[in-house]
Amino acid sequence: MKPRISPGDAIGIFLRGLLMGGSDIIPGVSGGTMAFITGIYGRLIHAIAAVRPQIGLRLIRGDIGGFKREVTAADPVFLILLLAGIGTAALLMSRAILHILDIYPGEAFGLFFGIIIASSIVIAIQIETTKKDAIIFIIAGFCVGYLIGSLPVGSFGHSLPMIFTTGMIALCAMILPGISGAYLTLVLGQYEYMLQALRDVSLPEIIAFIAGGALGILLFSRILRYLLDRYTATVLALLTGLMLGSTRTLVERIYDAQGFTGSVIIACAAGVLLIAAVEHLRRQKRQMVLKKRS
Repeated sequence: MKPRISPGDAIGIFLRGLLMGGSDIIPGVSGGTMAFITGIYGRLIHAIAAVRPQIGLRLIRGDIGGFKREVTAADPVFLILLLAGIGTAALLMSRAILHILDIYPGEAFGLFFGIIIASSIVIAIQIETTKKDAIIFIIAGFCVGYLIGSLPVGSFGHSLPMIFTTGMIALCAMILPGISGAYLTLVLGQYEYMLQALRDVSLPEIIAFIAGGALGILLFSRILRYLLDRYTATVLALLTGLMLGSTRTLVERIYDAQGFTGSVIIACAAGVLLIAAVEHLRRQKRQMVLKKRS
């Protein structure tokens, strides 16, 4: 039986959703990290894991009792409130970020560059394996990321199937440590396009992205969790290399805008400081959790 959610709890969950949504729309900032800092990561992962295809099958078969049990296990009120906050923040932030990208493109991409570099370092610190193995997998990930980053912006197109695929990849990122779904959307060339879709409330694109993400979470979340649990060092090393290699996209965007001017360098430094602050909060939260368990 899920705990009853009071009005105060509902407001708290919605506000956490706002924080996650605002973070998720900035390339390099992980909404999953924000969920951990605000104390709902475990509940979120359990709720996502409880959303299974069997829910629909039970309804189709007329198993109303089983359907109700499956729905209750998924913590539906919690998920609805959280998603409402995330969606609200995404709608509000999309307009702000599009405005910033239009007026200060170099500084915006410089901020993203600093965030990604700092996030890569944070992930690399978590790698627990031999130096040789880590270097091999980091190089492999870097090569893949560099090749993806070499593709011209928009080379994947903006068809609904591509947006659906991007949603599958980006929303699965929430269960990986420090990985930003918005950054993956940027690397795949859909970032500004999806911001415009959110700003204009273009339902075909929004629905395709969300549907892809929902399917991706249902199909791949358990696989990703399995790999992360059993091959943590390998996954983290590959992710570190992938993020570093794909910064080629950001560097090219910066040079297209204005190059590494003083203001861009300041924006890069601000991105590094932002991740440092987020990581500091994450570590504090983790220590608090460990103290409660001991």
